[in-house]
Amino acid sequence: MIINTNKPIVIFDVESTGLDVAQDRIIEIGMLKISPNGTSIELVKRINPTIPISKESSEITGITDEDVKNEPTFKELANEIANFIGDADLVGYNSNKFDIPMLAEEFLRVDIHFDISKRKFIDVQNIFHKKEQRTLEAAYQFYCNKTLDNAHEAMADTKATYEVLLAQLEKYDDLEPNPEFLATFSKNTKHEIIDFAGRIAKNKEGKAIYNFGKHKGKTIEEIDKQEPGYYGWMLNSNFPLYTKEVLKKEMEKIKANRTQDKKDTSHSTSTAADMNAKLNALKSKFSKK
Repeated sequence: MIINTNKPIVIFDVESTGLDVAQDRIIEIGMLKISPNGTSIELVKRINPTIPISKESSEITGITDEDVKNEPTFKELANEIANFIGDADLVGYNSNKFDIPMLAEEFLRVDIHFDISKRKFIDVQNIFHKKEQRTLEAAYQFYCNKTLDNAHEAMADTKATYEVLLAQLEKYDDLEPNPEFLATFSKNTKHEIIDFAGRIAKNKEGKAIYNFGKHKGKTIEEIDKQEPGYYGWMLNSNFPLYTKEVLKKEMEKIKANRTQDKKDTSHSTSTAADMNAKLNALKSKFSKK
């Protein structure tokens, strides 16, 4: 089955030095780009993270510091990776929570903006969990009746993810083979996430809200009035760069709206004062007659 789409999709997987999106780095990325007519191309890169790979990560991926010490850095590969992705929608396994935020952080570190406004994000894990509740290896066995021998190798996981997605589309009649439906179905939150990591979202009214912690569900504007220091705390804490960037933009909108409201109020007051002055002048003129 070919996914019905008018632009490419990129199925991808990243391996990293650890699991902290804000601090860890990508050590390998595998990408499979599928065009609307079903043809595909691949890109896989080992990356020098410039920081040590954790023991746990090396045990899982089989990639050590020695393996990547002579590989190019993400900065050296960023344009190639960005050009490969282009305007494609993205597909991954647990990608909405990890792979996409991790990739966005890497792009931001080298001053490349990763635009999310016109992309769809399909998380195969969320589809799987809503349907069967398993891991990628189990999903591959369940849907494709195959054993994933090279688990945690980026391209092996990438190809397995794509096969699982196609098998899911074959198995479930209620899944529509287009990115818009699949992206909506694979969301794991009732709110529209606007920062990848899920810390900032939009409510039903379209207002930016905090989506975690003690202020979960409250608007950024509301909390800025109640606890103005919360915004500064987030900017100075260990949150992903993209989350901070989104938060700054939302706060700029809030401040701009407040400034405009003040101008409108001032203009209304001034207009009312002018009108009163004219009325008083008229009254004075006619009273003299």
